[in-house]
Amino acid sequence: MIRRAALAFALTAALAGPASAAEPPPVTAQDHVLGRADAPVTVIEYASFTCSHCAVFHNEVLPAFKARYIDTGKVRLVHRNLPTQPANVAAAAAAVAICAAPGRYFDVAEVFMRDQANLRTTGAKPWFDAGLAASGKTREQIETCLNDPATGAALQAQIVGAQAAGVEGTPTLFVNGKPVAGYSLEALSAAVDPLLRR
Repeated sequence: MIRRAALAFALTAALAGPASAAEPPPVTAQDHVLGRADAPVTVIEYASFTCSHCAVFHNEVLPAFKARYIDTGKVRLVHRNLPTQPANVAAAAAAVAICAAPGRYFDVAEVFMRDQANLRTTGAKPWFDAGLAASGKTREQIETCLNDPATGAALQAQIVGAQAAGVEGTPTLFVNGKPVAGYSLEALSAAVDPLLRR
């Protein structure tokens, strides 16, 4: 079931055409947000659960960034999906995260990023099983959600938004709508700190 849904998502993503650069779409209730809604700075991240650089960001940079900016109410992080190769696996993982119980999206994201290296050694099933376990839902509930057209539409909206913003790779980060060169703590701090001093 997960594989069939993933292939549909991947095909839809592949058929979408390129777009010119612009700001990412505004944050809506459909987005997955870490931090306070009224934080003065918004960081939008486009990432893929199969992207090794995204795993580095989530595993090595995000904990310090979260402690310094998100936990202190200065920044909210919006996570959006842009599946990369293998796109069917990345899209299925994104859909599982989207289908997670309320408040569990980032739990699933953390597991997929933490265990990403296992895809090459143990294969996709244990990786997906760990993500499902973090979702707060049963396998049957997740599969029902994966087959819901609204799930595919939510993922497709993220992909189209990324293309409209000119995103060409992952991870790509925007700070208050402006792209950041790189994904290091230093690059993010250099973009965020001046906005906090205003």
